[in-house]
Amino acid sequence: MKKLLALAMLAICLSTGFLASAGPAAASTVKIGVQPWLGYGPWWIAAEKGFFAKHGVDAEVVNFTWDADMSAAVASGRVQVIAAATNTLIAIRNQGVDLQGFLVLDSAYEADAVLAPNSVKSIAELKGKKVAYEAGATSDLLINYALKENGMSIKDIEPINMAAADAGLALIAGRVDVAVTYEPYISAALRQGEGYKVLYTGAEKPGLISDVAVSSSTYIKENPKTIEALIKAWDDAVRFLNDNPDEGGKIIADAVKSPMDEYKLAMQGVRVYDLKGNQEILAGDFQKTMVDINTIMKDTNPEVIKTVADPADTLGIDVIKSMTN
Repeated sequence: MKKLLALAMLAICLSTGFLASAGPAAASTVKIGVQPWLGYGPWWIAAEKGFFAKHGVDAEVVNFTWDADMSAAVASGRVQVIAAATNTLIAIRNQGVDLQGFLVLDSAYEADAVLAPNSVKSIAELKGKKVAYEAGATSDLLINYALKENGMSIKDIEPINMAAADAGLALIAGRVDVAVTYEPYISAALRQGEGYKVLYTGAEKPGLISDVAVSSSTYIKENPKTIEALIKAWDDAVRFLNDNPDEGGKIIADAVKSPMDEYKLAMQGVRVYDLKGNQEILAGDFQKTMVDINTIMKDTNPEVIKTVADPADTLGIDVIKSMTN
């Protein structure tokens, strides 16, 4: 897995021509890269309900399947913003790519999980098994944490690098022994095959699985009004979802191709943060969580993650700190 993650990050640098220090190319439209994850749902709501236009920004939500492709896109300026896992941001910065998080999007609990046959009773029983997960994504962090907490490491399993969208179904099809993925893929996989269960979730370490809006530090500094408009559009979308759970939920469910009943169940394990929630956790709690995540990553992948970064460098939150609710 260490080699896979290193190669993925190397691919980012190569695909961008080592442009990490340069800001994203100028664009009349702000492109926001996302993956089909429930916690990114307010971006789709913002687009659907006109909240971007309301705040004077022309924004387009662009879908990706792989973390590495999305990270390469923002590093090269093909998109200006991405919704990324906190651990992905830490991993990219560890490779010298100058990105920062400017908004906390969500945190997940039961919505990120290790799936296994009913016969598997514990993480300890994963020893020697084929485990499918996406290197560098939240699934990577979760399985490494689960193994570490049980006195094991990635060397004790046979890692199979696979997109989160495919891991659950690969388990049901019998191509792997265990899958690590997130909603809506957890529910989709369990719906298609009997004899499987959720073995372990992100709830074992609250705050471990979280996501942030990310851009280059240059773009954040040079475009404070655009960043503020994006934050306001996100805030409107979160409030809309809270006030209109069925309508907002349908927009998200359609975007991630999930039936509404599964969406509602899965969303119970996810919290999305509005502007007020951001200002509360960015007063210090989230920074502490980032250090915890970074430390876990360094302990489990020391060849790739060599430092524990100062959250003040990893987060560019001057804009959100200056905003009022």
